[in-house]
Amino acid sequence: QVQLVESGGGWVQPGGSLRLSCAAAGSTLAHYAVAWFRQAPGKEREALSYDSARDISTWYAESVKGRFTISRDNAKNTVFLQMNSLKPEDTAVYFCAADPSGWGSHWAERYDYWGQGTQVTVSS
Repeated sequence: QVQLVESGGGWVQPGGSLRLSCAAAGSTLAHYAVAWFRQAPGKEREALSYDSARDISTWYAESVKGRFTISRDNAKNTVFLQMNSLKPEDTAVYFCAADPSGWGSHWAERYDYWGQGTQVTVSS
């Protein structure tokens, strides 16, 4: 069983940056696939990025490619999402997720473990 806790959300002006953290407890994430999703009010959950432990690959949605970077610190058992050049349309609740198979996917159904989410608001 893995418990995930996100932090780092908040309010930022357009063009600003935030770094989200996802701390894991109960198991090491080193062999898990980890991903970030977001959900804005009235919209479906959107996959943003994943890091696949099996083939050491990463993937980004077109909406965040070049602006967001996923990374992990296995010593701290934590996954990060660095978000730069933020836009008002990035406003949403952001979730991290983990899949013990180690294979990354943009399908939310593939992930067994989820954090509670952290709110990101981008506005002037």
